[in-house]
Order: sequence, then C-alpha cells, then structure tokens
Amino acid sequence: MSYSAPEQFANVTVACKANIYFDGKVVSHALTLADGSKKTLGLIFPGSFKFDTAAPERMEIIAGECRVRLAGQGDWIGFAAGTWFDVPGNSFFEIVVESGIAEYVCSFG
Repeated sequence: MSYSAPEQFANVTVACKANIYFDGKVVSHALTLADGSKKTLGLIFPGSFKFDTAAPERMEIIAGECRVRLAGQGDWIGFAAGTWFDVPGNSFFEIVVESGIAEYVCSFG
C-alpha cells in the first residue's frame, strides 16, 4: 500500500482557539473541510498520553515519531512520519513521544 501524508488542505474553516491538553504538551486546531468532514492538526511534545475516542479516528503522523498502544492490545507499535494508525470509536489509545515533536493530522468518522 502506498501512502503520502497530506501537505495542505484547501477550502477549510479553521477554529482559531486551540485544543490544549496535558498542560500544553498536546495542542491541536480543528478544521472543517468543504465537504463537512472534520480533522485536527496537532503537535505532541515528549511524554505519555491517553486519549479516549467517540468516533473512529485515523491518526496520520506527518513529522517526528511516536509509539502507540490501542485499547485491548498489549504491544506498543512505532509510527514514523508518513505512517498512520486507526482507532475504533468508543475506545482509547495511548501514545508516547520519546523526543522531539510528533506532528499529526487526525481524521474523524
């Protein structure tokens, strides 16, 4: 499977107010695309974090790297720039950034 991380989005509405989690160690901005779909663009600074999901999510790692453990799975899996992982709705995932900053695009639905 061939994958290319997005470089930009056209015709979007951006929420000016940032979503700030974990004392500023995770920061994102919400986007609404012309077709009504929703995404967030964000940064994850070093640390270990747990996120609950309502809707299914696809997390695309745009820069940096992280390790992820999905709910119900024992193994941590590494993800680098240009890779992605899916999280079911009504679930959770844990994510660790050891160093640097992991940049991501999260798609909902």
